[in-house]
Amino acid sequence: MEASFKQTTTDKEERYKVFLTDYERLISDEKEEISILANTAAALKEAFDFFWVGFYLVKGEELILGPFQGSVACYRIRKGRGVCGTAWAEGQTQLVPDVEQFPGHIACSSLSRSEIVVPLTVNGEIKGVLDIDSDRLNDFDETDRKGLEQVCEILCKQL
Repeated sequence: MEASFKQTTTDKEERYKVFLTDYERLISDEKEEISILANTAAALKEAFDFFWVGFYLVKGEELILGPFQGSVACYRIRKGRGVCGTAWAEGQTQLVPDVEQFPGHIACSSLSRSEIVVPLTVNGEIKGVLDIDSDRLNDFDETDRKGLEQVCEILCKQL
């Protein structure tokens, strides 16, 4: 399947709208979880040019590194630790304008400046998180929160 997620529009809301339609089509016929997560990370990176995008998956009392696009990352994160562990523990999206100001932030990359993490909830249970980092401060906003939560809703229906 050949698909391109590059976009020409600069309007963020429109970009998410286009992405969501194309994304749903991309994953609709696939059942293999790792494949879906890998293509989700690639599609988000291509469409929005994020610095780092990937997944951490729940395994016991830790999040373990899953499919991602970007530089080398941390292998394991404990529940409640850092932005990812907090999103898992609280079951809520974490939108962090400046990671240096987040208590207990885990610096997998010193270039990361802001971050958004969305829990992946399947049948009422958190299975992992979508983690997106930016190398710019204040790079994520409510439009990103809404758009990425919609991505995760579509994704979790497929998992």
